[in-house]
Amino acid sequence: MNKTELIAAIQEELGPETTKRMATEALNATLSAISKAVATEKVQLVGFGTFETKKRAARTGHNPATGNPLSIAASSYVAFKASSALKSKG
Repeated sequence: MNKTELIAAIQEELGPETTKRMATEALNATLSAISKAVATEKVQLVGFGTFETKKRAARTGHNPATGNPLSIAASSYVAFKASSALKSKG
């Protein structure tokens, strides 16, 4: 499912009085709120899952073309852990 299909599903779920624009705004607002919040805290949606920022330590890797070692800087990433309710549906 892509974003367009998700917007159509939201529109259908909310009923016939909901326009495509309203569904798009609802999705964009939700994604924006999650993006802003996950930068500073854990976002837990009961029955769906948890978004959390995690950190990767700096490490040494290698260039696959030459085999030379190179340092990879520390970084952070967003992880998602599905709830047990969501897992049981899949």
